[in-house]
Amino acid sequence: MKKYQRDVSDIEGKMISMYAKGMTTRDISDHLNDIYGIEASAEMITEITDPILPEAKAWQTRPLDSSYRVMFMDAIHYHVKEDNIVVKKAVSIALGIRTDGTKDVLGMY
Repeated sequence: MKKYQRDVSDIEGKMISMYAKGMTTRDISDHLNDIYGIEASAEMITEITDPILPEAKAWQTRPLDSSYRVMFMDAIHYHVKEDNIVVKKAVSIALGIRTDGTKDVLGMY
């Protein structure tokens, strides 16, 4: 990439990533305009992000194994906007290791 060139080849993936991190469709629209000079309405962003909702719901309701050899708990801390104030929040993650050694994210809370 040349200096000052912006790669927007995966702009839909970037939108989904921003949405997954808790940005509102309006925030995403403003961000895309500020950084890439792309005009994207909140409605267009909703059309792009809505298809992932059934996948997320399916993942949340999938059956889990009846037992795991080891279970880890950890947290990731994010800065999120709440009532127009940026606050730090934690997402707790439960990770299980099956008897065959494979890992399974059990949930995020």
